[in-house]
Amino acid sequence: MTPSNQLIKFIRSIAGVIIIAGLCSFKSQADTTKGSPFRFHTIIIDAGHGGKDPGAHGAYSVEKNVALAIALKLEKAFHEQMPEINAILTRRTDTFVELKQRAHIANSNKANLFISIHCNSSPVTKGSKERGVLLLVYGFHRSEEQREAIRENASIYIEKNYKESYGDYDPNSPAAAIILNNYMLKYRKQSILLGSLLNEQFKDTDNRHSLGVKEQGVLVLAQSGMPAVLVETGFINNTEDEDYLNSEEGQNAIVRSIVRAVKEYKVRISTN
Repeated sequence: MTPSNQLIKFIRSIAGVIIIAGLCSFKSQADTTKGSPFRFHTIIIDAGHGGKDPGAHGAYSVEKNVALAIALKLEKAFHEQMPEINAILTRRTDTFVELKQRAHIANSNKANLFISIHCNSSPVTKGSKERGVLLLVYGFHRSEEQREAIRENASIYIEKNYKESYGDYDPNSPAAAIILNNYMLKYRKQSILLGSLLNEQFKDTDNRHSLGVKEQGVLVLAQSGMPAVLVETGFINNTEDEDYLNSEEGQNAIVRSIVRAVKEYKVRISTN
């Protein structure tokens, strides 16, 4: 079947972001042998949802507020513990930021990492038995394994002119395969490395239950031309997780785990 004009536009725009902007944001070891040494300088902290998009709901809180609180604490921690790093937030207030704009912020700043902060949610309305953290990197698996990606990507339907911005977005389409292949060539290894380091910190240091690192078709990660991880910090519709996510203790522990993982990531990519 001949691709539609919208599908062609989608391929060009998204693949172009990954290939062109991404080449500017990350140098492999091979690159550094020909020019100046790789410098890890900028991290994008993306507080998921916001404004008219509340995200997942708990018994008394919503995802957008928890994500922003953690993101603000994370920015402060990076400034204090890694002052050589420029930490940039995609939003600082309860505002709605389109997914493509979040990626644009990362790409225009030639960031080295994109960390998106979210809260998970199971299909159960409240009192979910599912709990713990989950780390998502960009990739495609079977449709039944895409629940989190489908929920996170739903934000595009709140945007104005979303069809023009994202075309016929379909994770099972040939366009999606092209995007995935281009992304995997450059960023998959680094994204999985960071996801694995985060997972170790959450499990081994904070004793959090973890669902591990999964590859899913999360659109905001696909559009960001750099290694990227979406951190599902806990299930907001699980009673214990919701209390943890809304507590100063819980939020600070999450931030400490992320900072420790990023410090180790920086060492790994600088020495490999």
